[in-house]
Amino acid sequence: MQRCLDLAAKGLVDAMPNPSVGAVVVHKDTIIGEGFTSAYGGSHAEVNAIHSVLDKSLLSKSTLYVSLEPCNHFGKTPPCSDLIVNSKIPKVVIGCVDPFSEVAGKGIEKLKANGIDVTVGVLENECASSHKRFFTFHTKKRPFIILKWAESQDGFVSPNTKLEQKPVWLTNVYSRQLVHKLRSEEMAILVGTQTVLADNPTLNTRDWFGKNSIRLYIDRENKISDDVHLKDGTIPTICLTSNFKENKLNLDFELVDFTKNVPEQICEILYKRNIQSVIVEGGTFTLQQFINANLWDEAMVFKSQVLLNDGTKAPMFNKNPFEIKSISNDQLFLFKNK
Repeated sequence: MQRCLDLAAKGLVDAMPNPSVGAVVVHKDTIIGEGFTSAYGGSHAEVNAIHSVLDKSLLSKSTLYVSLEPCNHFGKTPPCSDLIVNSKIPKVVIGCVDPFSEVAGKGIEKLKANGIDVTVGVLENECASSHKRFFTFHTKKRPFIILKWAESQDGFVSPNTKLEQKPVWLTNVYSRQLVHKLRSEEMAILVGTQTVLADNPTLNTRDWFGKNSIRLYIDRENKISDDVHLKDGTIPTICLTSNFKENKLNLDFELVDFTKNVPEQICEILYKRNIQSVIVEGGTFTLQQFINANLWDEAMVFKSQVLLNDGTKAPMFNKNPFEIKSISNDQLFLFKNK
């Protein structure tokens, strides 16, 4: 099952919005086939694992391990449970049940009804964590939300005055590379108005080989000029505003009622667009809104050795980290919302 999880990690980015699942076929304690979920619209992990087995006659004497319950419905591909049954695999070991309403135990029922020995719940917590984006999206009807910011040693996210309209880097190059890796693994990234006005960010993954996330920015009164990076048309971008404008190339506008709960409305917009995960990068006002609304799942806070002495204070966040990592001279505090 741990090998299933290792395989699942390989398909995470391309599989979205599907969950990235890992599967292995074992015969006499030897893995004879393995696979993970193909890019969205392609084959599921079980299909890839079964098809990778060279001697198909061994399938009737093998065990299939899979990190998530096999599907039993027609989507973009046929049901995986049918292939398992038709392959005459006698035993299936499943990490965790799929909460998606189209599956939700139906795959397990199908396997058992066809005489297959099914075991459920092996490395269950680890498998659930592997599929946390997919699970959150379907059980809470919102994206998986990661808060991220960097702060100085004395608790500021930016200085009061800057000479140029670009970010003031507080952390080291390794921390920044890790952030770009994070961006490549999630579906969207969100910043507020002041961050765009002050920093003119690109919000791409230039320091990591990987896809760019969908960019979202808040611009209630359309204060942001057309020459900023976020409006360059190179990456799909969504503006959250109270003043609707006509959509342009790679730039859509979504209406938000700023007199009501803004984070909830943003979650509704992302859910409607089938965006299953988002990084909230700031600034402080935007981050604080999500914290106050208790709309977050994980948080990453980078603490640098830089002293600013004054500036914009970091968000108020009275939580205890579950892990602290050192990244050269930076510290990374990791939080989970229980």
